[in-house]
Amino acid sequence: MQISNVNDVKIYNLSCGKSLPEWLSDRKKRALQKKDVDVRRRIELIQDFEMPAVSSNIKVSRDGQYVMATGTYKPRVRCYDTYQLSLKFERCLDSDVVKFDILSEDYSKVVFLQCDRYVELHSQHGRYYRLRIPKFGRDFAYHYPSCDLFFVGASSEIYRLNLEQGRYLNSLQTEASQINACDINPAHHLLAVGTAEGKVECWDPRTRSSVGVLDCALSSVTEDTEIEGLPAVSALKFSGPLHMAVGTSTGQVLIYDLRSSRPMIVKDHQYGLPIKSIQFHEPLELVISADSRIIKMWNKNTGKIFTSIEPEADVNDVCIYPDSGMLFTANEAPKMNVYYIPALGPAPKWCSFLDNLTEELEENPESTVYDDYKFVTKNELEDLGLGHLIGSQLLRAYMHGYFIDIRLYHKVKAMVNPFAYEEYKREKIRQKIEETRAQRVHIKKLPKVNKELALKLYEEEDETQAMQKKKKQKKMPNILSDDRFKSMFENPDFQVDEQSEEYRLLNPLVSKISEKRKKKLKVMESLQSEDQEEEEEQEGKPSDAESSESSDDEKGWVEEVRKQRKLLRQEEKDRRQEKVKEDRQTALKPQFYEIKAGEEFRSFQDTAKKQKLMRKTLEDRIKVEEKLGTLNVSDTAVGSKQLTFTLKKSEQQKKRQEAEKQHKEERKKLRRSAGHLRSKPAKGRPFY
Repeated sequence: MQISNVNDVKIYNLSCGKSLPEWLSDRKKRALQKKDVDVRRRIELIQDFEMPAVSSNIKVSRDGQYVMATGTYKPRVRCYDTYQLSLKFERCLDSDVVKFDILSEDYSKVVFLQCDRYVELHSQHGRYYRLRIPKFGRDFAYHYPSCDLFFVGASSEIYRLNLEQGRYLNSLQTEASQINACDINPAHHLLAVGTAEGKVECWDPRTRSSVGVLDCALSSVTEDTEIEGLPAVSALKFSGPLHMAVGTSTGQVLIYDLRSSRPMIVKDHQYGLPIKSIQFHEPLELVISADSRIIKMWNKNTGKIFTSIEPEADVNDVCIYPDSGMLFTANEAPKMNVYYIPALGPAPKWCSFLDNLTEELEENPESTVYDDYKFVTKNELEDLGLGHLIGSQLLRAYMHGYFIDIRLYHKVKAMVNPFAYEEYKREKIRQKIEETRAQRVHIKKLPKVNKELALKLYEEEDETQAMQKKKKQKKMPNILSDDRFKSMFENPDFQVDEQSEEYRLLNPLVSKISEKRKKKLKVMESLQSEDQEEEEEQEGKPSDAESSESSDDEKGWVEEVRKQRKLLRQEEKDRRQEKVKEDRQTALKPQFYEIKAGEEFRSFQDTAKKQKLMRKTLEDRIKVEEKLGTLNVSDTAVGSKQLTFTLKKSEQQKKRQEAEKQHKEERKKLRRSAGHLRSKPAKGRPFY
């Protein structure tokens, strides 16, 4: 059993829990109940209350003894006896059931409208008769005084089948192209049909004539609603002789008084899904409307929400057990849900034990789903040293953090902070001591943070109390007693910084007022330290002095602002001078630069020139090279351009070339001098 609390209304899902397969033997079922706690705790209110695949419709007989449901696959109908809490019988059908209704007090007369245009009439023993209608049917209603069955569907006609005569009567011609729903008022037997054009046509079965038309499509569209396409009527239900509820295909429910063409209330489900079922709960004046996703319960006079149910599977039909707080739902799932809401009414007679069970559960509340887990953020995980567990099965990601097993959390917490229990114990002892101190008669105790602000608030409170006594006004709430501003007087981060520039400019007279308060603070602190029971009243100045002081303060406000600005400028100037001195005192450290291999350092200007030259485009660089003479551009005979480059020589190459030239010149001189000596003859010798 699952318990949910929506809008302070408890909802018990009695069909929630593990289901055992039918082919298990009784011995194995008992063994499973011993082992599995979930199987042991589950409540099987009605045995085998399910369908093989999907359930489509569900209804309760008028005597309250039988619950009938249709489903698939294969198409079938099941009847459950509530007095025996078990299945009464099961019948298989030829095709799926669109709608069915119980005509008698018990299950002895049932009509089924099937998806292949067939209508089957069943009695106690089984199928009694089978016939077809001209068009595919979508809904039908039974008129008890005349024994007429009114069928509506994919046609503009309302087909009449008289069960007393056993034949079709003349059909009723409507203005609609198709009709989706119909209902008959139990008080005055007015027939209402909902069309695909969003209109409701009302017919009198006695005269077989139309008595009125309501345009629900236009009324369902309000300022807040956003719809796609024309809303069609998908559900109809009467409540008493004057009220009618209309559900649209866009998710709105309209409550009408038949005497007016305008709806009293328009309730939007906010999902944009067609309304599938509408029921009324007369004792509490509630409307129970359902689409495929949610079941909403709200007041039919005010529209205020009472509670809501969101099943896991899509809803196909909703049925209320009469004079009780029990709901049955047919779903797009094998299990048919059973909900018990004590706020709607008591449990039915055949399961009166539910009242005692719910009372015991309220007295001893069970642990919720997350009681065995601790929610921690990512920062808390890092502090505990469990960041490496992210992505593992030990952590379950949820919103901005993770769920961790409470046992693992306590173990890690004890390892990280072994003295946590001692600190917790001290904190508890301190809280107990403070609670006993609070019972004593004591003076006003100022908080640890923002004492001057608290004193100012105490003074203002005393003044307002005096004024309220004179004028007999209501007592206004104080910030000190408000929990929302509690941390402002406890957390040091909220301490008012009186030396800040903003505070000094916005409060130019704070110095004078703060001096008075500081004196008062010293007196109060001395009284607190002495732990006196009565506070001595300080003698104040006469009223004339106070008035003169206030007038002087008003006059000197501009002067005080100027003084504060001058002080702030002087402080800023002093700060700048100190910064300049510090900059001068700091010695400049030499910076070293590394030269690449094969390059020769000349100056920083050459590197800067190179960087500037590299930033230029190719065209600009060519022009510069032409000026320097290292590049020659000439036209060829073909019409193209020819570039001739002369490579720049480095300093080492130049020096080497100059040394080679000098060496060559010296060798030439030597050769010349040697040749000159050979050509001259020696003195005293003849020349041959």
